[in-house]
Amino acid sequence: MILVVDDDKKTCRLISAALAAKGYGTAVAYNGREALDYLKGADRRPSLILLDLMMPEMNGWEFRKAQQSDPALADIPVAIITGLEGGGEGVSSIGAVDVLYKPSRIENLTALVSRFCDN
Repeated sequence: MILVVDDDKKTCRLISAALAAKGYGTAVAYNGREALDYLKGADRRPSLILLDLMMPEMNGWEFRKAQQSDPALADIPVAIITGLEGGGEGVSSIGAVDVLYKPSRIENLTALVSRFCDN
């Protein structure tokens, strides 16, 4: 299962549909706060988090800092999905396993997901 964290509902729908077509389950959160709440209450941990950086309430950098400080969540791999040119300031320091730039090809998305998840 993959947790998609992005404030753009259309992007979440597109990613979820593309991954469902390849047999992957998804959960969606529209900001970092929702993602943390989801992770703390989930019966099943995601195999991968796809994380946008620019979101209201709690952005991707803030989410990642909170995730890394929680021993129960720190080891869940995170891939950045961003429209920021060059990935934005500080992407290399966020500890992401990969970066996808919006818009991204479905093949790139599924290749990334397949490295961390069985469908």
